[in-house]
Amino acid sequence: MISVNPPALPVVLACSGNDPSGGAGICADITTISSLGCHPAPVITALTVQDTHNVRALLPVESKQLLDQATAILEDMTVAAFKIGVIGSVENAVALHRLLRTHPTVPVVLDPVLAAGGGTELASATLLDAIRTLLLPLTTILTPNSVEARRLAPEGDSLNACAMALLERGCQYVLITGGHEPTETITNSLYGNHRLLESFHWPRLPNSYHGSGCTLAAAIAALLAQGYTSHSGPPISAIVRAQDYTWRTLEAAYRVGGGQWIPNRLFWANPSQEPEGFNPRP
Repeated sequence: MISVNPPALPVVLACSGNDPSGGAGICADITTISSLGCHPAPVITALTVQDTHNVRALLPVESKQLLDQATAILEDMTVAAFKIGVIGSVENAVALHRLLRTHPTVPVVLDPVLAAGGGTELASATLLDAIRTLLLPLTTILTPNSVEARRLAPEGDSLNACAMALLERGCQYVLITGGHEPTETITNSLYGNHRLLESFHWPRLPNSYHGSGCTLAAAIAALLAQGYTSHSGPPISAIVRAQDYTWRTLEAAYRVGGGQWIPNRLFWANPSQEPEGFNPRP
């Protein structure tokens, strides 16, 4: 029997760019957040011209438009988590700083998208500085890949040193993903409290994927919104489950263009692909 008044789903406010290929950005956020049992509230930070090969153009929205979108949602809904992807401009970083400062109890997952998979730069030197000074101090979980970690913390002479520098800049936790490293197995490393907390090892899959970082960050945000965290320790359960979900989306990925493969964020909806023991609803 269907309840007349079913409980509301947790709301995740996702600030990202629009990717017309549907592989990354706000489309990846919406599908991931919905797949994991939350309600996505998408806020567009930029329009892009891109396909599965590369980004051809980045067109940031005006900072007032970004704030107006987010404010309308926050005045109407209780937001349980923020997810931030492509920022687009220094002005948008300033706007996000203002937004996050007014909601200090809401967890923030920041995926610092600095370049497209095809190599196009998506963050200038001034935007990098703005991310370091304005957004990292307000970030709950930062999810850079190893290339992004080195760019955000160039003073570090190793990934461990980069992670320590990012924690010093104010992030509560840093999850550095290892897909770009020349290793047979992918190692993702979680840092917090001035030390390495845990390393996670995942089998390397054979293809290149469009939107894997967006998927991971959005999954963490959704699971934080669902309550997968501890008041006495780091949100290990959300991070572990989000990595498992992301790996499964890549394992079930498909190719619709001539470039990178697209993670199948609704893999569980196909009975022929549904893995044993995976429950998409936390």
